[in-house]
Amino acid sequence: MIDGIHVFDNVIHAYDLSDENLRPDRADAVTARAHMVGALGPPRRQDPAELSRAWLADDMYSLVFEQSSTDLAMAQVVPIYDWYTNWFAPVNAQYELARKYPDRVLFCGGVDPLYEGLDAALAALEHQVTEMGARSIKFYNGHVEGSWACDDPKVAYPLYEKCLELGVDVVQFHKGIPFGDQNMETLRPNDLQKAARDFPAMKFIIHHLAYPYVDETISIAARFPNIYLALSGTVSLFMIAPVRMQHIMGRLLYEVGSAKLLWGSEAALVGSPEPYLRTFMDLAISDELMDGYGYPQITRADKEAILGLNFARMLGMDLARAVASASPIPGRP
Repeated sequence: MIDGIHVFDNVIHAYDLSDENLRPDRADAVTARAHMVGALGPPRRQDPAELSRAWLADDMYSLVFEQSSTDLAMAQVVPIYDWYTNWFAPVNAQYELARKYPDRVLFCGGVDPLYEGLDAALAALEHQVTEMGARSIKFYNGHVEGSWACDDPKVAYPLYEKCLELGVDVVQFHKGIPFGDQNMETLRPNDLQKAARDFPAMKFIIHHLAYPYVDETISIAARFPNIYLALSGTVSLFMIAPVRMQHIMGRLLYEVGSAKLLWGSEAALVGSPEPYLRTFMDLAISDELMDGYGYPQITRADKEAILGLNFARMLGMDLARAVASASPIPGRP
């Protein structure tokens, strides 16, 4: 925990950025990898070797838990196959992290209906939930060659129906932050509105605030009770653009409310989550922004909700009990 607050990281990834995982038939794979690292990476210079490797379970445990105040985390599959043979954050790598550290890491599966077809995606989804214990499913609908809409009744809705049939009511979406030269409009969050209406029992999480579509994202989350926002992919802004992040956070608190916001570090690309956690704990909305825009001040209760209580509640977990029952972390008091 940090300052007495439990931290449940909504999203970490055991990435496979190795040369071996780059698709040999894509001449742009190397540059696309560099763009992904630049889009999601931290505001500091990194060793290039760290950004062209496969992250293993022990690496991730050390980075996320031994080197930060994080208590629990969800390892999420990223089904980006455009430039990767075994996807950007492979299924087996996320599952192995959760399998090896089950009291600290939850497994979030991922499928794509365009990868090998809808039937294969449905079969993979069922396997990930029933055999691998997936507690949530991650979707990435935007691709360089071919994309699908999240409100498509023939492509997307069978996936949501299968999730609910299997007892999974939390689904997550990469929105915004386009990679490579893909069309960014395919990653707008607008197609989640009809889906949220048609599946009121489902909880939809939009990642990255769908940056640069922040206005649309805030409007959608403010109006739809079953749409939540993860701060993933934006945490570096707390350090490199603090005034801009105060402005965004002020809008989120004013229009959406802290009960629908989730902490997500995106480790390993951001490095250790610790500096971002510390910066978030120190965050305060300036008097100028509060007076000029009517924003509320962010409170300790807001931070406690965002850092873990909200996500635990979505998953039906008692956060304090889960942390208390977990194995001790080496080096932690």
